[in-house]
Amino acid sequence: MKFNFEQLTKIKHTDSNNFFLLAGPCVIEDETMAYPIAEQILEITNRLKIPFIFKASYKKANRSRMDSFSGIGDEKALKILKDISEKLDIPVVTDIHSAGEAKMAADYADVLQIPAFLCRQTELLLAAGETGKVINIKKGQFISGEAMRFAVEKVQYTGNNNIWLTERGNMFGYGDLVVDYRNIPTMQSIGFPVVLDITHSLQQPNQSSGVTGGNPKLIETMGRAGIAAGVDGIFLETHPQPSIAKSDGANMLPLAQLEKLLEHLVEIRKVVQKF
Repeated sequence: MKFNFEQLTKIKHTDSNNFFLLAGPCVIEDETMAYPIAEQILEITNRLKIPFIFKASYKKANRSRMDSFSGIGDEKALKILKDISEKLDIPVVTDIHSAGEAKMAADYADVLQIPAFLCRQTELLLAAGETGKVINIKKGQFISGEAMRFAVEKVQYTGNNNIWLTERGNMFGYGDLVVDYRNIPTMQSIGFPVVLDITHSLQQPNQSSGVTGGNPKLIETMGRAGIAAGVDGIFLETHPQPSIAKSDGANMLPLAQLEKLLEHLVEIRKVVQKF
């Protein structure tokens, strides 16, 4: 379901319509891989009437190993994102990692995403807020839902109230994450839409190999629980062949499974809305 930046800014956590979706590959891998993924997701979401924002990182700045893939070049990848946005007439979201990146990325993307590890970085949040874009702040794996109000206040300080919050689990020991679904209503009470990241919540970080693991068999379980808990949006990463993806393949959804998953989540949403 195509919608524009103005409509993005009007999404509220009290909306009674369908959930919105942020989805795409983890990172822009080359010049040709992203467009067909976006096109296929758009076809599915149009049929199911799900507002869709295409997601892809233009670079990965938080890799464990020096030899991990980090991107094809910032401007090159951002131009690909902009091209997808213009050709398909859809909004796009990408991560930023430093204050200096905010203005640059804002020239290409509609939603700027703050990675979970960086959700307390004051200069980053202020720079993001000053762009006037929608700012999606991922909740840190180390803080509570209640504490996210301080991140929100930093963006609001710039006069920007276009804010979303994303739940993506908390660290459980050294190699696992657990989602506390109480964080969904807790963060909604701050006054902004809340998204559930159903793929990164299944990461198994800090593996001895230096490559993050995951448990993608539980992606639908995570999504079902999130919709039942009343989440406003769903975030997921998907790829035609996760086994050869250059980043986070271990917890990505195979693209061929996306349509069936979204059909199930739409049906659950209809039930939830009756209560």
